[in-house]
Formats: sequence, structure tokens, C-alpha cells
Amino acid sequence: MPGDAMLFLFGVIMAAFLLFMMVFFSSRIILDFASIGQVIMFSDLECDYINPIDLCNKLNQFVLPEMGAQAFLFAMFLINGSWLAALLNLPLVVFNVQKVTNNRHMYDATEIFRTLSIHKKECFFKLAFYLLCFFFYLYRMIVALIADS
Repeated sequence: MPGDAMLFLFGVIMAAFLLFMMVFFSSRIILDFASIGQVIMFSDLECDYINPIDLCNKLNQFVLPEMGAQAFLFAMFLINGSWLAALLNLPLVVFNVQKVTNNRHMYDATEIFRTLSIHKKECFFKLAFYLLCFFFYLYRMIVALIADS
């Protein structure tokens, strides 16, 4: 399998993983099957099914690995010269870097109720972005495999 196909296969797997983690987030997937999705956790906070400290402790474990995976995938596309895929990932990478430099990347239990709507919108945008990326990488992988045969 040539380089482009392998890179986009990796992109499909990474996008699927990030999409899975956005929906079915758990810091201990094997040990804690009762954990629910990150998207649903914000709704549970609104309905007062989960307290803010538990929510922030669970979600903060996922923030930096998600940003790191996204930056790594962006770097791989840059190194390989897949400019369209790198351009597609650039807005989220810039957004993540801006959040880290402004020290707004972690969830704060004391501020979560004031910023809940913002966090929910961000979560839904990331979910849509990862879904779009998954199908784009899948398409590019198939195109690269067909071009090489």
C-alpha cells in the first residue's frame, strides 16, 4: 500500500477514533461501561444528573489527548504534502492552539454553568467536523488506492 493510501487510512482511523471519543467518551473504557457520551454529559449537567466537578474531571482527561491527536494528524498531512487535507484540519488546529495559549482549554467546574451553551456548541461543531473528516479521508483513501492499481 503506497504512502498516500496509508496516510489516509490512518486519517480514517484517527477520525473514527476521535468521533467515537466525542460520542462515547470514557477515561476508562474497559473499566467503566456506564460512562456516557461527551455530548450527552453536557445535557446531563443541565438536567442536574451529574455534578459539575465530576463532569469536569471526566472531560478534562480527554481535552489534551484530543488536541494532540488532531495536531499530529495535521502534521502528518503537512509532511506528506496532502495540502487539501492539511487545509481542512488547519482551522481546528488553530482554534486548539488559541485555546491552549489563552489557557481556556480545560473545563472549570466553577464556570461550567455560565459557559455550558458555548461548550455544547463547540462539542457539536467538533462532532460534525470529525464526521466530515472521516468521510473525506475515506474518499481520499479510496481514490489513492484506485490510482495506484
